[in-house]
Amino acid sequence: MTSVRERTASVTLDAAAGRMRALACELPGRDGVAVFTSVYLAVTDEVRQQLAAGGFADRTATAGLSADFAGRFLAAVDDAAAGRRPPACWRPLFQARRHRGVHPLQFALAGINAHIGYDLPLAVVATCRALRREPEDVEGDYERVGDLLVRLEERIREQLMPGPDLLDVADPLTHLAGAWSLERARDAAWAAARVLWRLRGLPEVGEEFSVRLDQSVGLVSRCLLVPLRGRFDD
Repeated sequence: MTSVRERTASVTLDAAAGRMRALACELPGRDGVAVFTSVYLAVTDEVRQQLAAGGFADRTATAGLSADFAGRFLAAVDDAAAGRRPPACWRPLFQARRHRGVHPLQFALAGINAHIGYDLPLAVVATCRALRREPEDVEGDYERVGDLLVRLEERIREQLMPGPDLLDVADPLTHLAGAWSLERARDAAWAAARVLWRLRGLPEVGEEFSVRLDQSVGLVSRCLLVPLRGRFDD
């Protein structure tokens, strides 16, 4: 069986965007994976535009990191489709993707949590290894991408929060959405990447840290996907 790294190594950012666009069209709009894919596609397109405009100090590293990052989500999609077990952080989203008691905003946040919390630290380390960079060399562009994500997250919350006619179910949703922070998740991801980088000479310890990180991020995703009372309409 090929590793995630082997399956993501040949993914380009343009190819990843094309694959996500196809997924968003193929899947039912209410499907939780489709919801996250649409969100992620918007982020990917924005990064591609910024790359083309010279918006990053190290274009090679940012393009490589973004492609590796996207490839990890697509590998999880492939695992689920093939009946393999995706990483623990992704399993709650794939398991709950058709639950009628879960709001689209929850799907979006759970996907972002899984991708930022687990995939991103691994992508940072893999990219630094491949390009012979230190994490500090890519930190500035990491923060630039993070700023872009924060702006997009604000738009996502505005678009996916239910309107006034659903206030009876929106109240617990508001509390749940407010309990998770993209900024804190980004900070934790960077700290995890630095730890993994320091542990690269201790592969067994690094692997154990990665497994525990995967499990803990998955636990947060499961909490974000708790079905709320009532039934959400399309």
